[in-house]
Amino acid sequence: MILEVADDQRSEPQDLHLLYIKSDDGSRMVPLNALATWHPILGPQSVNHINQFTSVTLFFNLKPGYSIGQATDFVEKAAKRVLPPGIRGEFRGEALTFRDTVSSLTILMFLAVFVMYVILAILYESYLHPITVLSSLPVALVGGLLTLWVFGAEASLYAFIGMFMLMGIVKKNGIMIVDFAQQRVEQGVPDDQAIHDASMERFRPIMMTTMAALMGALPIALGYGADGASRRPLGLVVVGGLIVSQFITLFITPAIYLYLEEFQERVLDHFAFFRARHSRPTAGARVPGHATAD
Repeated sequence: MILEVADDQRSEPQDLHLLYIKSDDGSRMVPLNALATWHPILGPQSVNHINQFTSVTLFFNLKPGYSIGQATDFVEKAAKRVLPPGIRGEFRGEALTFRDTVSSLTILMFLAVFVMYVILAILYESYLHPITVLSSLPVALVGGLLTLWVFGAEASLYAFIGMFMLMGIVKKNGIMIVDFAQQRVEQGVPDDQAIHDASMERFRPIMMTTMAALMGALPIALGYGADGASRRPLGLVVVGGLIVSQFITLFITPAIYLYLEEFQERVLDHFAFFRARHSRPTAGARVPGHATAD
């Protein structure tokens, strides 16, 4: 049973003088002011705790034209400058979710590249040609981020999703070139002629798939549709990355293929563990479509 005093008899601080407590032997009632003193001060109605530490939560909103990443960086720098050494600050709520999401997506992106390398290495039975295919990814990602910077868009969660889409589309273009070149090399065609034929023969399907993806992402980049502004970074990353990578990788991928193929023949083929698994025909083997002199 909990006894309480009526509200009108405990509304003033002086009412604490009316409280009595029992003595040690329990035979007497001692007034509280004989044992304690008190004075009024300003303080919180409740004390919050996080991880058993006393905590105070400060809220902030975003000004127009600023992203949550810029806001968290500003708050973190201000906290280092203002907070005493004995006080620790950390983000909660949406700011914490944003930082955790960005760090997780970055790790996931590296894991995706590693998985793609392993699958391509199994497909081509080579340690180097997956690098040829994946060499276009940095150019495409830089192009996508540069497009975000040019249009003043933020690197939001939609932008990271666009980067994953961009990696898949660009990687497909490299696979089409390298796969065709490998088939020509196995038929006895020299490396430079094989990669040239691959670039010429696969140019049309590469442009068709790239333009199809670009036209599909263009309405998103322009911000059409309900809540189109939030999805706009996704379209900008895909469109910008495709345009930049398409003009550069058509020249870079064949050159990287030739350099890595030469490195494979001169260096790695001397080691059994790194030796290429694809078979090359002998010099006198007949190549389809070419006549041999007698």
